[in-house]
Amino acid sequence: MSFVKRPLAAALAAVLSPSVLPALAQDAVDSEAMDRMEEVYVYGQRAMMQGAIERQRESDRIMSVITRDAIGNFPDQNVAESVRRLSGVNVLNDQGEGRFIAVRGLDPSLNSSSVNGVRVPSPEAGTRAVALDVVASELVESIEVVKTLTPDLDADTIGANINIKTTRAFDVEEPFISIKGEQSYNDLADRYSPKAVLDFTAPINDRLGVAGGLSWQEREFSTDNVEADGWDVTDGGIAWADTVEYRDYDVTRERTSGSLSLDYQASDSTVLYARGMYSLFEDTESRRALVIGLDEEPSGGDANSAAFRSADGAIEIEREQKDRYEAQEIRTFSLGGETRLERWSFDYSVSYAYAEEHEKDTQDPTLFVAEFEDPGALGLAFDYRDDDLPVYSVFQGGRAFFDPATYEVDAIEVVDAKSQDEEVTLQFDATRFFTLDGGDLELKFGAKLRERTKEFDGTIDVLEDFDGDYTIADVLGTQSYGLQNMAPIMDLGAVRAFNNANLDRFERNGLDSTIESNVGDFSVDEDITAGYLMGTWRAGALTVIGGVRVEHTENDVAANRTEVIEEGSEFEGEILEDDIVVVTPTQDDNSYTNWLPSLSVRFDARDDLVLRAGFFSSVVRPGPEQLAPIFTVEESGGDREGEFGNPALDPYEALNFDGSVEWYFDEASVLSAGVFYKEIENFIFNTVFDEDTPPYNGVFNGVPFTEALIPQNGDDAQVIGFEVNYQQVFSFLPAPFDGLLLGLNYTYTDAEGDTGERDIDLPAASENTYNAILGYETDRLSIRLTAAYRDKYLDELGASPEEDRYVDEHLQVDLTANFDITDSLKLYSQFINLTDEPYIAYQQGPGRDRLLQYEEYSWTARVGLQWTF
Repeated sequence: MSFVKRPLAAALAAVLSPSVLPALAQDAVDSEAMDRMEEVYVYGQRAMMQGAIERQRESDRIMSVITRDAIGNFPDQNVAESVRRLSGVNVLNDQGEGRFIAVRGLDPSLNSSSVNGVRVPSPEAGTRAVALDVVASELVESIEVVKTLTPDLDADTIGANINIKTTRAFDVEEPFISIKGEQSYNDLADRYSPKAVLDFTAPINDRLGVAGGLSWQEREFSTDNVEADGWDVTDGGIAWADTVEYRDYDVTRERTSGSLSLDYQASDSTVLYARGMYSLFEDTESRRALVIGLDEEPSGGDANSAAFRSADGAIEIEREQKDRYEAQEIRTFSLGGETRLERWSFDYSVSYAYAEEHEKDTQDPTLFVAEFEDPGALGLAFDYRDDDLPVYSVFQGGRAFFDPATYEVDAIEVVDAKSQDEEVTLQFDATRFFTLDGGDLELKFGAKLRERTKEFDGTIDVLEDFDGDYTIADVLGTQSYGLQNMAPIMDLGAVRAFNNANLDRFERNGLDSTIESNVGDFSVDEDITAGYLMGTWRAGALTVIGGVRVEHTENDVAANRTEVIEEGSEFEGEILEDDIVVVTPTQDDNSYTNWLPSLSVRFDARDDLVLRAGFFSSVVRPGPEQLAPIFTVEESGGDREGEFGNPALDPYEALNFDGSVEWYFDEASVLSAGVFYKEIENFIFNTVFDEDTPPYNGVFNGVPFTEALIPQNGDDAQVIGFEVNYQQVFSFLPAPFDGLLLGLNYTYTDAEGDTGERDIDLPAASENTYNAILGYETDRLSIRLTAAYRDKYLDELGASPEEDRYVDEHLQVDLTANFDITDSLKLYSQFINLTDEPYIAYQQGPGRDRLLQYEEYSWTARVGLQWTF
């Protein structure tokens, strides 16, 4: 095989550094396509659009692509935020920053993620979804969102496979080094955050090359938050929440990432490579909270208000300090190569991937409490006229309420918990080429072994009964929260210093510590053995790819059965004098085999018109916490309430159909439309069973209960929708309008499932999403205005439709401006969340929406210099 360097035309204009020649698309395409691509030379933002368009056009699969040209010129700080620019992609935010990716209205756990073809495990304990805010965007050559699968690809996705490619040495014609320095400012936190990036490629000679990059960022920001829970309605029609929280977050996120690629052409027929990526994401979070707990219904109010008096029932006020350090780490490494003989091609690789999340030296929370029980001790009123912001006022007992000495320390929880996820993969593929009278035939077959282990182990010490006096007055801080008066609040440093100096004056609650330290521990071993046979037929304008993949899965799972038995209950023939906790290790195993056919058709109706159709079947395995045999039961007054994992869960199984038409009507311009339909069996959801509800009737895996939350397989679900994508540069217009460019995409998704009891929208499924890009460039100046919108979506399923949690619609507007000071030095500026778009979650009715969570982040501005030589 001839290994051709396929450079995209580099940019000498405003958006791109002049010596950066970004990577072209696939590793191998037919010679006609190569000739066609090598003749394309475009500049600036046009190069950005052209690179992605060409890669999408030449692919045998339906996919969306964003290249490094675009990644480096949008105001995106991680991979998740970069991908949201693509059609059909919805990004779920955390603290105002993109985190998880949902494709075509499907939960992020139904996607798969890989770096240079190596599956990325998830640092977080409870999910398969990979939080892509861990990966810095500057290290990425391109991101491919592959929406249709062929038999040579892992079948563990229903949404899409997100493949992140880092830069390789032979992706460019000339070596380069790029250095970037940046400073950003967050309005709400009133703080500055630095960032530095190094990116390079160095082809040493015609056979050996090295490429890599380093990225470091320390980002400081704040979040103002309000949360409410336990909504109810009195007989008089007054709506009220039994818990209202006001939260003030100060967060520092430090992201350190690196990548390295070595490519060696050992002979004219063989290329060998070694590639690795490392990412460390450190999250230090300080959260101060005012928590108002209400035991009884309001004593008065109306449709927009509720009043509470301690004379009618105790009002508990908690003031919490969360001091948490959490580090997420991802490492991937692969060794492999390709050998091309006259009629055969062989690909072989071994890879290792590791991810962990470690929460350590965390005090979450330090809890100060005051309980107002006596008549006249406290009176509170809530104003609900603003659906997004319940405002409290104190009309009785204000002196004690605002006195820091009123609130005594109740407990500290000291946390050390680690989640680990690692996978070793062996893969071999062989292809035989046939030249026939009617066209060219490729027969490809291969095998893959994936061995994965995911486990979680947590230690939580609950410390209570402080020996002495410890109130907020000893650690008093100042307020920066802007939504409500939270005073009195604690000072982070003072609380940490006091706690560390006085931990020996607390008593460890052995019962609660044992429960918290055992209830979530689990281990899941998952071995997947796969093989496939695939044929590709190319005859003129027609390409047909078909075949079958088989995957055999074996699971061995272990966790704890944790039972809390109340004082006075009978245990082993005796009446207990104290509460006890009983921890029993449990194990289970399961195995199954899936046969997964697929068929893809591509037809080039004209040089500028491509038609595609695809069908594939896929399988997504249950989440580790859902699958692990975690049994937690708390017995009180004869009732046994529990939360269980379910090792008997079946995997999601899906039949997926896609069709699209793509018209490449001009340079760096495309108009495309596509439809998709997915039939999903065994989708998984959590539901509550009582002792009379079949099929368990109060006993699950031999454990009796009166009420329990158990993950279940639903009956079936359907996803149907369409996508439209339009991109164009207007170089044909007279000056100065020839610098305009426009990009628009829209996706409609209807995703519904049947739980067996009711029909629901699938979680994370936004019905409408769109992205818009308006750009303008001259020789040195480039400006881009972007908007990303997603509709509301179901976040969590409640016990009834009125208790379902929805996340409100979101529209984010960003602005980027770049100026080339010289041919090698660029000044750039970025303005993020210009409209100060908040995050809102709520329950629907009855009568009006009920707030569950409100967060605001304000805007962020960045300015930086990039030097390329």
